[in-house]
Amino acid sequence: QVQLVESGGGLVQAGGSLRLSCAASGRTFSGYNMGWFRQAPGKEREFVAVISWGGDSTSYADSVKGRFTISRDNAKNTLYLQMNSLKPEDTAVYYCAATRGWGHRAPDQFNYWGQGTQVTVSS
Repeated sequence: QVQLVESGGGLVQAGGSLRLSCAASGRTFSGYNMGWFRQAPGKEREFVAVISWGGDSTSYADSVKGRFTISRDNAKNTLYLQMNSLKPEDTAVYYCAATRGWGHRAPDQFNYWGQGTQVTVSS
């Protein structure tokens, strides 16, 4: 089991920045590829970004590429998502998730999930 707890969400104006964190406990954090997903009201959960277990490979959704940066600190068992140039359409609950496989973007390919943190971007 891997337990994941997100933090860092909040209310921000369009054009602003936020940094989300995801603290992991349980099984070895560094053994998992980690991802961020988001879900807006009335919409399906969607992929945002993923990072390999060693942090050397990343992949992003086109909608956030160039604005968001995923990173991890295995010594601190923590995953991050730096979000810059935020837009109202980025408003959603953001979730971190863990998977053993690489190249995964579908939610059902991730085994462990946090409870989510709300990000609201005002126009």
